[in-house]
Parts: sequence; C-alpha cells; structure tokens
Amino acid sequence: MTVKQRNSRKSPGNTKDVPKVDERNGSEKENVRSGIRIDWRRIAIRLLMIIAILVAVYFSKANKMVLFAKQNEEIKKKSIEISCSEDYAEEVRHFQGCTPKKCGRMVSDLLIKPAEVAALHNIAERGLALGGSSGGASILDLHSGALSQGNAFVNIYKLDASKTIFTGQDFKIYSHVKGKIHQAIADHFELDPRQLFLTHPTFFSRITPAPPQTVHDEYWHPHVDKETYESFHYTSLLYLTDYGRDFEGGRFVFIDKDSNKTVEPRKGRVSAFTSGSENLHHVEPVTGGIRYAITVSFTCDPKHAIEDPKLPR
Repeated sequence: MTVKQRNSRKSPGNTKDVPKVDERNGSEKENVRSGIRIDWRRIAIRLLMIIAILVAVYFSKANKMVLFAKQNEEIKKKSIEISCSEDYAEEVRHFQGCTPKKCGRMVSDLLIKPAEVAALHNIAERGLALGGSSGGASILDLHSGALSQGNAFVNIYKLDASKTIFTGQDFKIYSHVKGKIHQAIADHFELDPRQLFLTHPTFFSRITPAPPQTVHDEYWHPHVDKETYESFHYTSLLYLTDYGRDFEGGRFVFIDKDSNKTVEPRKGRVSAFTSGSENLHHVEPVTGGIRYAITVSFTCDPKHAIEDPKLPR
C-alpha cells in the first residue's frame, strides 16, 4: 500500500508579487460566498459505503440465505462437502498427501479454549494499538511485522514501542493455537499433516464501521482466496469477538449456486475451507462495534511455507 503525495509547484524567483489565481468554478465560488462548503470526498466515501451495503444485500437476497453456523449455538463440528473446482483439483493433485478427499468447509467451536481466545484477542489489541488503518480494516502480521498505519503499512518490529509490547508467552500461545488448527484441517480433509504448511499472509484483522480510505479497506467484495493469494490451499479463520454482541454486520457468507451459507462469528469459532473457487465468499460490512479475527492460511507447496513467528531479540 503506497501513499502518493502531491508536491506543490512554486514559480521560480520571487513569488511575493505573483497574483493568486482563483481557479474555482462558478458553483464552487457561490458555495464559498454563501458559507457552504461541500465536502465531495466525504460524499464519495458515504456513497461507497452505501454501495457496499447494497452489494451485501444483493448477495444475501439473490440466493436463499442459509444460516450455516449461528452465533448463539455451540457447534462441536459441522461440515459441508462440495466438489472441488477443476483448477484447484488440478493444482493440489501434484502434492502427495495434501489432496483433499472432498473439498468443502467446516466449523468447530470446541477446538480452541476460551483462555487461548482471550490471549490472542489481547495480543491483537496491543499490537494494533500501535497503528491502525485510517479506514475500517486494519491488519497485524506477526510473521512479517506488517501493521496497518494510516493509509500504508509499517513494520511493527521497527517501532520502539514494540520492544516491550509482546512476550515470549504470546508467541507460544499463537503457535499452539496454529498447531491445533493445522491438525484439525489435516484430520477433516484427510491430509498428511507433514505435507501441510503454514503460509503467508497469516494475520490478525480488526474491522470497524469507519468508511474506506484505500482499496485495502474494501474487504466486502466477493472473492476466491486462491485467486487473491496464490500460496493458499486451505484457509481458516478464528473469530475473537461475537457477532451481535461485540459488533454488528461482519458475517461471513459462502456464495453457492443454490443458496448462500452464512457463518456468524463467535468467540473461539474456527471456520476452515478449501481455498479454491468452490468457496467463493464475502464478508458483510461491519456496521457497528469492532470485529476481531485471525486468518491462518496453509499451503501444500513447501516453497511457500513460513515458520512460526518468534519474539525479536
């Protein structure tokens, strides 16, 4: 994410006597004279948010909506099997031990302990407190150090404040939870866990109702993870806050031909799925509160594997 700054041009030599030209058009002049200033940028941002909500409503109404996982129900394990997309099946078949028997998606609320969820939520809050997007979507990647800050990213490990913000225990909990999700995906899709690798990006996310400032804030568009991130073969999300309590909106919607399957975020809920076009999805715009989650991604290709993060020394 880059921010382009416009440099003001100055006339050569002495500029004191250069007359200033009022380049505003007639309507703008009238607005200024009458004391009215129209903030076109703010209007454009509001229109974007309205369009985003309309898109979410369209995808909700276009197909029959099915609540696959409600926030107020505790799910031991629930899954749907679907046929793999041709391109996904063709790619993963080259990786022995990492080809799913069937593509699909699964949800479990009993995989991660409440204390582990609370610890991860606390890590996310501490890290994101050092930055934060100027729009509604912020990320923190403990592997690369990427942290949203304004309209760009910074390396959190290069910030002086980060030297005391994390502990070795934070990284132990993070790796332990990642290991549980890794094993659950291997078990569900009948994979050899030794052939399934953590990949990038794996990151915390914080979403608020703030209007978008860059394309990175427009998280609600329907997409396929494998097309967005080449390294992904299996995607998982661990929710750290509750839909309907901590935030409004922000539900996860699988877009299927016959109906849309909706996952309502719940603290400790793990949602995992194959990353091909068989799992086209979108996230509804958050309309209130703060939504925290962590995306934990896996690959079959060892070239794209990453190590667990370690506390910088």
